[in-house]
Amino acid sequence: MADHKEASVTLPSIAASVAAARRHVSSVLTDWGLPSDAEVADKVRLIVSELATNAVQHTRGMSPTFTVEVVLDRDERLRIGVTDSHPRFPRRLPAAVQQDNGRGMIIIRCLMAESGGRLSVTPTAEGGKTVWIALPWPAPVH
Repeated sequence: MADHKEASVTLPSIAASVAAARRHVSSVLTDWGLPSDAEVADKVRLIVSELATNAVQHTRGMSPTFTVEVVLDRDERLRIGVTDSHPRFPRRLPAAVQQDNGRGMIIIRCLMAESGGRLSVTPTAEGGKTVWIALPWPAPVH
């Protein structure tokens, strides 16, 4: 077993990159032993989609790329971070019933709560931010 594994990908801040980020993370998790049909894999794919969408939509052209990092610490904790170069941290927005968007962070917080995970945001040295999620790792590592 490895004490630490990590993988990352940097993508252009365009809509098509959301699916690419999701595929990348899915592939990494499968390589690390998480079955693609595991419930936590579905949650992670949704979370990555929401974080990547935020990196594309809410940076208002100030972040030409975003980076997705996947880290497994001591075969116990999975961390996924999405980094962009926009300085504004995510905000909780009221999600009106008829609103088509604006629920991403609410969805992520709910998934973190039910999975025993947590969400955090850290500034980068370059003036941007990384939105991190951390979850218990449910699979043996190959």
